[in-house]
Amino acid sequence: MFPRGLDVKGKKRKGKGKRPQSFVGLEALLVFPDHGDYVATLDLMRRFSAAFRFAYNRLQEGEKREDLKKEDGPLCTLFRLNTRYADDAILKAQALLTAQRELGENPRKVVFGGRKLLADLARLKKANLPLYERRKREWRERRKGMLYARGDKSKKGNPHLRLVVQDGSLFGAPTPQMNLWLQINLGEKRYAWALVKTSHPRLQALLSRVYAHEPYNVELALREGRVYALFSWEEELPPVSLTQEGGVLALDVNADPYGLALAVVNPDGSLRRHLTLSLEEVDRAKNRGAKEIALWRMAHQIVSLAQEEGVAIATERLKHLPKGRRGDGLGPAFRRQAHRFAYRSLLGKVHALARKKGIQSLEVNPQDTSTIGMLKYAPLLSLSKDVAAAYVIGRRALGFKEEIPKPLKALLQDPSFHDHTRRFYEGRIAQLKERHREEKNPYLRRRLGRELAQMKRALATLPSLQGEPGGPAGSTAGRNPQGIHAWRALRVGLFLPLLGRKVPRDLSPRKIRATPVTKPILLGSWEGWKRGLDPHPGGGSAATDAHLRVGVGSGG
Repeated sequence: MFPRGLDVKGKKRKGKGKRPQSFVGLEALLVFPDHGDYVATLDLMRRFSAAFRFAYNRLQEGEKREDLKKEDGPLCTLFRLNTRYADDAILKAQALLTAQRELGENPRKVVFGGRKLLADLARLKKANLPLYERRKREWRERRKGMLYARGDKSKKGNPHLRLVVQDGSLFGAPTPQMNLWLQINLGEKRYAWALVKTSHPRLQALLSRVYAHEPYNVELALREGRVYALFSWEEELPPVSLTQEGGVLALDVNADPYGLALAVVNPDGSLRRHLTLSLEEVDRAKNRGAKEIALWRMAHQIVSLAQEEGVAIATERLKHLPKGRRGDGLGPAFRRQAHRFAYRSLLGKVHALARKKGIQSLEVNPQDTSTIGMLKYAPLLSLSKDVAAAYVIGRRALGFKEEIPKPLKALLQDPSFHDHTRRFYEGRIAQLKERHREEKNPYLRRRLGRELAQMKRALATLPSLQGEPGGPAGSTAGRNPQGIHAWRALRVGLFLPLLGRKVPRDLSPRKIRATPVTKPILLGSWEGWKRGLDPHPGGGSAATDAHLRVGVGSGG
C-alpha cells in the first residue's frame, strides 16, 4: 500500500476532473507444491529487498530513476534483477522517501525492518535468548522478505506476478474444482508456481479483474517462514456529498471506559446531539479476525450515523501512543489497558469507509481537547469529559478556537491562584524526591522518577497567564496574540491540587455540587472559594497525598 495521495509510482495524483482513487485489496497465503519454487522465490525476495534499500539510499543522494533502472545499471547488475523488477524497487523506495518528507521525518533515519523491533533486539540480546531468536528471525524476514510488482493493463494485469485461474468457473464463489495460482517470474524465462489460499470477501472482485485483464498490484511478504501475497488495485471513489458545511460528527476514542464518545456539531458550533458507544465487544473478541470484524462493524455504525445526520466526520490526528513494557514502572493494569486500545485501527477504518461513501473526513490537532472539554463544556452543558472532548474536536474541525471563560480567565490572572498552586507542586516535588531517594525497588524508583518529572513539568506550566481567542478561524483579526498553554496551566492548577486527580471522570454541575471546591471556580468566581472554604487550594492533607495517575486516550 502506498501513502495517501500517492499513486503506484509514488507521485502525487494529477488531472482535472478525475475522481480520487482508493487502494483496496486482500491478503492470501501462498502454498508452494514444489519446495524448489519456494526456495527460488525466497532468493528473489531477498535480492529485491536489497535492491529496494540500495535504491532508497541512492535516491537520497540525488541519483535519477532512469540511471538506476538501466539494464547495465547497478540494480540489474548487482542484484540480478530485470529492468521491470528494478524499476518496481525504485518506485517503492521513492514512495517511502516521499512519505517521509511529507510527514516531516528525517529520511536518513529510516530503519528497514522496524525501529521498534530493532530496539527489542538490543534489549533482548542478553536478557531472554528464546525470545531474542524469534525477534531476530522476524527482523530478518522484514528486511529480506519483500517482493513487489505493479500492475499494467497493457500486460494483461501483472506481467511478473500473474494470477492464473485453472479448472473452474470465473464467476460465483470458489469451488473445489477451481484453483487460483500465482505465477512468479524468476527471470531468465523461469517461473515458480504457488497456490493462492484465501476466502476474503473481495476475492470475486479480484477474479473479475483477472478475467478482464485489469491491472492489479502484488506484494509478497515473508512471515514466520510463510509467504503471503497482498493484492491491491485502485477504485474510483464517489464525489464527496457530505461536507463540513452541514456540520461534523466528531469522535473521541477513550481507553477507560473503553469506548467512543460522539458529538454531532452544527455549522455554527452548537451541539446537536451526542452519544457514546462501547468497545468492550472488541476487547472480548476471541482472535484477531473477530476483533477486525467488530471494528469494521463499529466503523459502519459511525459512518451510517454521519449519513443519517448529513454531516462530515472529524477525528483527532493521533500518533503512536506508548503502550509500555514490562519493567517500566507503569504497572500491568496500565499495559493491559494500553495494549487493547485499538484507536489507530478503528480511526483508519472510519476514514477509509467515509471516503468510499462520499463523506468528507477531517483530522484535527488533539492538543488540549480533553482539557478544554472538561473545563469549559462539561460544566456548561452537563457532559462527561469524553463527550465534551468530542465536542471540542468537532468545533476545531469547523474552524473554531476556544476562548477561556471569564471566571477561569480571572483565575489565571489572580496571583493567589498561582501562589497556592506553586506551593502545592513544590511540596509534592520535595515529597517525591525524598521517597525516590529512599526507595530500593528499581521499578518503584522508576515510577517515582516519572511522576517527579511530571510534577516538574506541571510547575513549569504555571507562568502561562493568557488564553486562546474564540470564534471561527480568521474572525479574530485585530486581537492581540495570546498564549497557547493557558489551558494546561488551568489543568495543572485545578485538578490535582483541588481534586487530587489528574483527570476527573465527570465535571458536570451534578458532580460539581458534590465537590464544593470546584463549583465556585467552574460555574462562578475564583473568589468564591474564600467564603468558608477549608482547606484552601494547594493546601491540606488530601492535596498533599494526591497521586498522579498516568492515563491513556485522547491527546488532551
